[in-house]
This record gives sequence, structure tokens and C-alpha cells, in this order.
Amino acid sequence: MHDPFAMRPFFGYNFGHYLAHWLSMADVKNGKLPPIFHVNWFRKDSNGKFLWPGFGENSRVLDWILRRIDGEDIAEDSPIGLLPKPGSINLENLTDNVNITELFRLPKTFWQKEVEDLREYFDAQIGNDLPKAIAKELNRLSDNVNNL
Repeated sequence: MHDPFAMRPFFGYNFGHYLAHWLSMADVKNGKLPPIFHVNWFRKDSNGKFLWPGFGENSRVLDWILRRIDGEDIAEDSPIGLLPKPGSINLENLTDNVNITELFRLPKTFWQKEVEDLREYFDAQIGNDLPKAIAKELNRLSDNVNNL
């Protein structure tokens, strides 16, 4: 889960330096980091049913992402970052009943464990070479989650 595209074993140099390299792109004159979006297509409700229908309906989320990139005001702050504003994801003609409230609920214990797992991963994989900016963001996430 914490190794996107399972690339970690194939890095030819220090993982911390690799992360620092990507973060340094923001320092390049007129540099702009690419927008990053996190999606969990497989989140389930308390009955074990997927909260989002998936497949072709994922294009609705991709539409929202593209509109965000184009600057549309359709996101709001949350303890974990920006989330869709109510009504900003097109649900028109959706055949499945989607519980949007549950879909965007932020379970405190889940996010506390996520922070703990991230710390363990960073400690094991990067150690003292973790860029300070990432450590700072992880601490900020931890504070935000603990105040949910």
C-alpha cells in the first residue's frame, strides 16, 4: 500500500534522496509539482459492500479530478487534505445508490493507523534520510487526525 507501483525494490539509489529529488522540483524556477490525488476504489461499508460502484463509474471521479486541475472551485479542506464539495461529483443517472456521507467519512481510528503505518514504513525504508518536508507533512497529518 505504501509502495506505489511496487517500485521500491528497483530504486538504484537511496530512497530518501529519490524523494528529495522529486520534492526539489518545486524549487526549480517556475517549477510546479504535479497535482496528486488519492482514490480508494475498494473502500467498503460496515456490511462489506463497496461504497463506490467502480468500473465505468470511475470516470465520474476522473471528471471531478480534471475539473479540479482546471481550477474549478469544487473541493473543501479536511484534516487529510482536499475532499469533493457536496454535489460536486456528478451522480446523475447513477444506477447504484452511493452513500456519499459514508464515502467521505474520515474514521479516526483508520487514519491514526494509517499515520502509524506510514511512520513504520518511512522508518524501515528511509530512516534518517527522510526529507524534512515529508516528516513535517506526516506530523501535520497526525495532528489533524488526532483532532478529528
